[in-house]
Amino acid sequence: MTRKDIFIIIGGAVAILIVLFVFGFFKSERPKPAHLEIWGVYDEPEVFAEFINEYQKQNKHISIEYKKKSFADYESELINSFAADRGPDIWMMHNTWLPKHQDKIKELPAELLPFATYRQTFVDVVASDLTEEGKIYGLPLYVDTLALFYNINFFNSAGISSPPETWEELIDDLDRLVKKDQRGGIERAGTALGTSENINRATDILSLLMLQNGTKMISDDKKSATLDESILLNSETYYPGKDALRFYTEFANPTKRNYTWNRQMSYSVDAFTEGKTAMIFNYAHQLSVVKSKSPYLNFQVAPMPQIKGRDFDINYANYWAFTVSKKTKAPDEAWKFILYLSQKENNKKYLQAVHRPAARRDLIDWQKQDDLDLAVFAGQSLTARSWYQIDSAAIEKILSDAIESVVLGS
Repeated sequence: MTRKDIFIIIGGAVAILIVLFVFGFFKSERPKPAHLEIWGVYDEPEVFAEFINEYQKQNKHISIEYKKKSFADYESELINSFAADRGPDIWMMHNTWLPKHQDKIKELPAELLPFATYRQTFVDVVASDLTEEGKIYGLPLYVDTLALFYNINFFNSAGISSPPETWEELIDDLDRLVKKDQRGGIERAGTALGTSENINRATDILSLLMLQNGTKMISDDKKSATLDESILLNSETYYPGKDALRFYTEFANPTKRNYTWNRQMSYSVDAFTEGKTAMIFNYAHQLSVVKSKSPYLNFQVAPMPQIKGRDFDINYANYWAFTVSKKTKAPDEAWKFILYLSQKENNKKYLQAVHRPAARRDLIDWQKQDDLDLAVFAGQSLTARSWYQIDSAAIEKILSDAIESVVLGS
């Protein structure tokens, strides 16, 4: 074979390669463009703007739009939009919503985040609330818990050096904190407990008391509530759910020692900021509300009271998590962005922006050391619990009605 023949063969091969390239035989497969619409409730668009911009720079085929929705009609708007095939790709769900909305969610692929890694990353309540049979349905960026807000000046004046650690101590403290007029009317409450309509998150406090008291909240098959069921303790029949309800409502019973509240009192948060009660129980997101209503109020936050002699603490969780719509056209891309948000450093930036307690285990110690306002809440997330609720809105009304029925004597 002559040199000329070799050049002819090489030239032909090059020509063939050029033709193949032109017609796309060796064209690399590019990711398909995807637009992700996100619905949230409390966070402003500015909170996610930096994350979105950075993610879009790294993934030029992705465009992302965040929309803040009103909580009042958020759930109904979600349901209607999914029914009309125009819902968001990513949306925030409450930690109690999975039983009701699981059929609307595309679970997180195991190859993107193994279940074992998920459980190791987040506090225990997250896997309890947001997974089912080893499948992951949501990723939280925070976990909030109920805690004790107390007025330091009232405690100091009453000679109480530290907030109560148990419910028994709280009742003892009421003797020195409650102020009554000459007719026995309450001028200043010791704490906001006992009723429902004028106490913020009263049903959460009652749920916590039931859990602390050992109440089995729901049947094993998750089809019926078991709040009224008895247990056998030391050969005696015991009704933990009923006793928790009785204990809670006694704070609004004038015949009881721990009477400190009634249906005529101001709304609990307002009563606290106006100096009409020494203590309330609420979440970290109420810190900014209290400070805005009463900038000079001398108050602190302490851990939620527990039952005396308990083997371990039980606290109550309330939070939102990102999830992916089953009807999205880009489920993997949607989950990848949520995972991006939940990465340690990104999650840390988010928590600093919104001032909420951590859900990731590896951020709890940082927050306990660096943020005095959130230290209590962050620590409590490790012992936080919730319970399986088929319809959280209906259950809240049932528990609220139960409280009011007892208070009214009906």
